[in-house]
Amino acid sequence: MASLFLRNQRFSLATLLLLLELLTVNLLMADAQIGVCYGMMGNNLPPANEVVDLFKSNNIRRMRLYDPNQAALQALRNSGIELILGVPNSDLQGLATNADTARQWVQRNVLNYWPSVKIKYVAVGNEVSPVGGSSWLAQYVLPAVQNVYQAIRAQGLHNQIKVSTAIDLTLIGNSYPPSQGSFRGDVRSYLDPIIGYLLYASAPLLVNVYPYFSYRDNSRDISLPYAIFTSPNVVVQDGQYGYQNLFDAMLDSVHAAIDNTRIGYVEVVVSESGWPSDGGFGATYDNARVYLDNLVRRAKRGSPRRPSKPTETYIFAMFDENQKSPDIEKHFGLFSPNKQKKYPFGFGGRCHGEVVINDFNATISLKSDM
Repeated sequence: MASLFLRNQRFSLATLLLLLELLTVNLLMADAQIGVCYGMMGNNLPPANEVVDLFKSNNIRRMRLYDPNQAALQALRNSGIELILGVPNSDLQGLATNADTARQWVQRNVLNYWPSVKIKYVAVGNEVSPVGGSSWLAQYVLPAVQNVYQAIRAQGLHNQIKVSTAIDLTLIGNSYPPSQGSFRGDVRSYLDPIIGYLLYASAPLLVNVYPYFSYRDNSRDISLPYAIFTSPNVVVQDGQYGYQNLFDAMLDSVHAAIDNTRIGYVEVVVSESGWPSDGGFGATYDNARVYLDNLVRRAKRGSPRRPSKPTETYIFAMFDENQKSPDIEKHFGLFSPNKQKKYPFGFGGRCHGEVVINDFNATISLKSDM
């Protein structure tokens, strides 16, 4: 009887330890702030209701939409999926120059769906720059953001739904070392007032961060392991901060650039990041698989400069989109248009504590097309 009692006690202890481990896994997964961008530039993509079901069945709890597609918004009702709702660049001028237009936009695309659609952010414009091809739109970004914000504030929802815009890293003038990150001098008059608004509205800056393009364009100076999270050691030591991967270095250069404006503390949400599986230098299935898997794992933690809070990150994109150009843009999908997963990793269930390094080195040989 005594030995049976002890066996039962040991079993109970093992069960308790297992339950504690499962609880830890669930807590860590709850902290993993990963979403996926739902682009629609394909003529062979499944209908929106099937896409939302695909998000749910794969435990993807966050989505970015680039425009207020009504079928997608209807399908998102009561799904529990948090949403970045995009205002397309083509709408910026109208929203900026007419507050009534902004109120109507918010009524039609936000209020008509809230709260059954969990709209977390409204992204007013994507990758607008005051220099280059979209420069004529830059004058409209902040007024459009403000008009949309005021329409949401009038409904008392400004604490639940944050209004921002998404930028890319061409607006960064210096990114190395990350602590010296700064915005380009010729974009400061555009960007500083936006950062000031974000500070006032307690909203984050949305930033598209792509180590792939930095690696592709600077492969002589940037190693593939550093770009895809598999470097076994710190590659860049920047004062007290050590960088083992390029994503963290790029992200912290944005944090530093914001800090170096001396406007105030503004959080950053990574509104796009991805790696193509075909179509260009370094764009291989294995490189994409390792980068994306490690990006999912990384989302439960912060960066060296902002370690206390997980980095909310959205992977680009849900599907390969055959109507995008140039060709490389067609190969960023996590899924094929027939809804089959391209990669074996998932978004929940198991907790992966570390970025894959040893397993990666032992089992596959990545091709960088070098």
